[in-house]
Order: sequence, then structure tokens, then C-alpha cells
Amino acid sequence: MTTYISILRGINVSGKNLIKMETLRKAYENLGFQDVKSYVQSGNVVFNAEAIDPKTLAEKISEMIAQEFGMEVPVIAFEAEKLERVITQSPFTKDSEKDPKFLHVTFLASIPAQVDMTAIEEKKQAGEEITIVNDAVYLYCPNGYGKSKLTNNFLENKLKVSATTRNWKTTNQLLNMAQEITK
Repeated sequence: MTTYISILRGINVSGKNLIKMETLRKAYENLGFQDVKSYVQSGNVVFNAEAIDPKTLAEKISEMIAQEFGMEVPVIAFEAEKLERVITQSPFTKDSEKDPKFLHVTFLASIPAQVDMTAIEEKKQAGEEITIVNDAVYLYCPNGYGKSKLTNNFLENKLKVSATTRNWKTTNQLLNMAQEITK
């Protein structure tokens, strides 16, 4: 068995695409996944499954959501080892001046074919920082992510890749949950 994390984009936001986590966990179990755990209401699921390509896994989950819940929801899935790498590679955690509550990771469905950092950095606001490492975008938004113009939609448009963002606390909690079910 392999431990995976799937993150769903755009569910339970502003009263739209409502899915109860208990119902979502049951739907994952119906796919044959084991040790299914969810974190908060925004579609973060940790589980064990037979080894499968993460992109194929994401498609399988997305198809299940369309069938079970009648909605199109982008899904990004990856193995626990990748999440550990994403956390370890963060350029901002090594800087003690940066408050972790302003750190975010935008997970990309794949590595972008082209990255025009000049066009991306033009959207930065005072104090914001952004770094892209493979298929993860690291954001430091000291004025709050809600005020940033470095949004999912903006990054998807510029990078031509599906994306979803999680704050640093959630990102680390997902790794902790994955490590618990791997034991």
C-alpha cells in the first residue's frame, strides 16, 4: 500500500460545491481506499491505496466526484514522499523573519512547460515573495493570502497548469496525517 494525499479545489467555498467530509470519506472507501482521513472542510484527504500513478489516481477521484456528487472538481493527488519534499524545499521556512502563518503552497498538477517569472512577479504586492520549485509554488503573503493577487486563477492562467493552494499549517498537518497512517 502507498500513502497518498488528494487535494480538491473549490469545494465548500462560499456555499458552493458543498460536500460533507464524512460522505467524501465514504466515497473514497467505496473506491477501495483504506485508512481514509480528511482534514478541515476544503477537500484534503489522506489515504492508503494500491500503487498507482498520481495523475491517474486524481482522474479516478475526479470522475467519482462527478458521478457521486454531480460536480466537476479539479483534484491533485500525490504520494506522501512528495509532500515531505515540498515541505523540506520551502525557501521561506529557513528565514526566521518570516511568520509561518503567512506561508502558502500552491500545488500544481504538473511542472509548467514555461514560467515567465517577470509577468508573475509584476502582480506581487509589498512584502510578498514567490518561488516556483518544480510543481510547487511557494508564497509568502504578509498582508494575507486573501489580499494577494497571486491567486490560483492567476497562477493557473500564467503557468497553464491546474492548481490549488493550501496554507502552511494545513500542508504540515496533511504530512503528519500521512505519516500516522503509514506507520
